Amino acid sequence: MSALVVPCAHCAGLNRIPADRLAAGPRCGRCKSAVLTDTPFELSRASFANQVKGDLPLLVDVWASWCGPCRSFAPIFEQAAAQLQGRCRLAKLDSEANPQLSSQLGIRSIPSLILFKDGSETARQSGAMPLPQLLAWLQQQGV
Repeated sequence: MSALVVPCAHCAGLNRIPADRLAAGPRCGRCKSAVLTDTPFELSRASFANQVKGDLPLLVDVWASWCGPCRSFAPIFEQAAAQLQGRCRLAKLDSEANPQLSSQLGIRSIPSLILFKDGSETARQSGAMPLPQLLAWLQQQGV
């Protein structure tokens, strides 16, 4: 039985979870909250370094409150989080609240999706898309 390292969605603490227990709602050893959520969690500059670590892919939606396409894409991103729970973690990064991290990630347009695996960026997509297209894009990336 292999164990996966998974950052907590709430406190970014790293947790070692047996792969066959991902669907059992594992709790964080640090904050006791659910490690995996079926909704996107907020990403910040402080939590970014730990959140990109781990064995489950992390899909980041970079958005801003004034952006119409970002607001229309939000419910689609939430639906994807529910469907991908245990296979991929989904996070939202507010580019207005985190300008340094947005700059560090090279964000030029929003919404932007960035997929991280094993601590490194593996794919990037700009613009909102319907749920079937988002899921197909992730499947092409091996998620």
